[in-house]
Amino acid sequence: MKLWSNSWTNGDRIPSRYAAGKPDPQSTVAFSDNVNPHLAWSEVPVGTKSLVLICHDFDVPSRPDDVNKSDREVPEDLPRVDFFHWVMVDLPATLMQIGEGEFSRGFTARGKSGPATLHGARHGINDYTGWFAGDAQLSGDYFGYDGPFPPFNDSLVHHYVFTLYALDVARLPVEGSFTGAQVREAMRGHVLGEATFSGTYTLNKRFL
Repeated sequence: MKLWSNSWTNGDRIPSRYAAGKPDPQSTVAFSDNVNPHLAWSEVPVGTKSLVLICHDFDVPSRPDDVNKSDREVPEDLPRVDFFHWVMVDLPATLMQIGEGEFSRGFTARGKSGPATLHGARHGINDYTGWFAGDAQLSGDYFGYDGPFPPFNDSLVHHYVFTLYALDVARLPVEGSFTGAQVREAMRGHVLGEATFSGTYTLNKRFL
């Protein structure tokens, strides 16, 4: 399988229009355009019955103690964990691309609706659901795509990986507000092929 995008070159810095957060001279950071990128693919394996798309950041701090503190940086050697930005299952095997902005244009407080979405697919919740859980103005179930918004004081530039999976089942056995971890578990034994496309993003002024 091959996966690519017209939105940026594989491995390059992600333009801020595809991010949930951007630098802001007045308040350090602010919400951005949050447009989902274009993605296209080819060479889907014979026997594919559905596709799954996951976007995750594997550079997220494992502890929030130093996150977004103006007087210090998140240590580079802090253990990192996955943060899911987009989880979508049951895409039809005949689909060959996703249009820029087709699933997301702007950041929606309390999250976009789901799980039902375009092309008969289903969205899972992304990890902003947990991140904003204690915020009275932003808490909710965040279905679909919400782009990069790394800590503005992180000593690491974050990497965002879009992975497309070809499955031998038409409907993945997950229900309700399912998560990226649950999808990964449900796909076990059903993956016929996969392909990745990635980009980097930071809000740390040292790297901009």
